[in-house]
Amino acid sequence: MREIVFDTETTGFDPKSGHRVVEIGCVELVNHVATGETFHCYINPERDMPPDAEAVHGLSIDFLSDKPLFNDIADDFIAFIGDAALIAHNAPFDMGFVNAELELTGRPALPMDKVIDTVQLARRKFPGAQVNLDALCRRFNVDLSARVKHGALLDAELLAEVYLELIGGREPGLGLSAAKATDRSAAKDAIARPRREPRPHQPTADELAAHIAFLEKLKQPIWSA
Repeated sequence: MREIVFDTETTGFDPKSGHRVVEIGCVELVNHVATGETFHCYINPERDMPPDAEAVHGLSIDFLSDKPLFNDIADDFIAFIGDAALIAHNAPFDMGFVNAELELTGRPALPMDKVIDTVQLARRKFPGAQVNLDALCRRFNVDLSARVKHGALLDAELLAEVYLELIGGREPGLGLSAAKATDRSAAKDAIARPRREPRPHQPTADELAAHIAFLEKLKQPIWSA
């Protein structure tokens, strides 16, 4: 099973207002294990960078001015994704921007039915708790020391770790059973139990007679109706 955890950085909040993608980062998972394969690129948005957005990700127009346009990297991006499921934090935001960019280049949109939103996973798992990426990293003891500013590839790497924890850890479905097996093994080592001979299950003649005598005392038993 192949999955792609991805994140974007943008010039703002709404592609319908003319905001653009400036960075994409993807991390490949196969059977819920990171393979080390990634896709990462900076993108020239062909517009200015609002100060508020630059304060979040630190990407200036001077830095981005010589980077490729989205149209130049779109085919490589689509090829890397392939037919894998997509995982994003607040997926409607990232998918909205990616599909807006694909539309601008005349390419078909990516289907939302292939997308897993980790915000929704976290809200179901921890109702009422904070579910931003920083909060989830702290909850799962994921190292945040490198996250001075937002970055698409770094955030995708962090999100991959968070996603694996949200679905049950690196070995989904095995953690609890493994813990129980360890507990049972430890208990066997700690307690010396004497061996007892198995009890016979065949009733004795006296037990059979007593049972028959008891049944004769019952009035109109249902099995003889």
